[in-house]
Amino acid sequence: MKSVKALSFEQDSSTARFNLSFGLMAAIWLLGLLGHFTPLLEWPALALYVIGSIALVLYRGKKNGEWKEMYLAGGNLRTSLLWGLIGGTLLLLMAMMNTVNMMKNQNGAAMMSGMQYLLVNRSLLYLYPILVLAEEFLWRGIMFSAMIEKGFNKHLTVLLTTLFFLLNHFAVAPVNMMERALMAMMAFPLGIMGGYIVANTKSVWGSVLVHMIVMTSMIAAIQIIL
Repeated sequence: MKSVKALSFEQDSSTARFNLSFGLMAAIWLLGLLGHFTPLLEWPALALYVIGSIALVLYRGKKNGEWKEMYLAGGNLRTSLLWGLIGGTLLLLMAMMNTVNMMKNQNGAAMMSGMQYLLVNRSLLYLYPILVLAEEFLWRGIMFSAMIEKGFNKHLTVLLTTLFFLLNHFAVAPVNMMERALMAMMAFPLGIMGGYIVANTKSVWGSVLVHMIVMTSMIAAIQIIL
């Protein structure tokens, strides 16, 4: 049996991670809303999103050694990566089909001009792996694990974290609303697939792999279309 002290630590740990992750999400959304009406746009919210997510996970990991609890260590890593590769390949094929459809659309290039500007003209092309890690650490790492530990149903946790992940694109993406909607649509299958990989393997790295493949395919699609 677990000792009372150990049980108390787990409860305090999950509650702290739950509060911190949702607090960070609220701060990102508020900053994004305020920034939208200033010349800074959503850039401060995006910076808080990336830096805050990574910093929060590193802080909890180093302070309390919660790497395993946040699914960054332990779990079934091999199975997680295998399913990540399979899932990423399926989403890659979907992205290729979407690219073909957009190439046929006369407005296809215009619909992705904002993302092209950010990734190429703003030279964010080589920083997207950091963004992927930040997103996975927050949604499928610290928040997901805290919800599971607090007794949330697995399917509900996958659905809610996917919904938050989807909506977050409207708060942090400094592009037009059409492009935010396109990114949000891409986020739905990514969040569902990544969520179930994490739920069943207790490892976030398969979801990271799916996300990395999808982002790479999106960047390739932008280059092809534009």
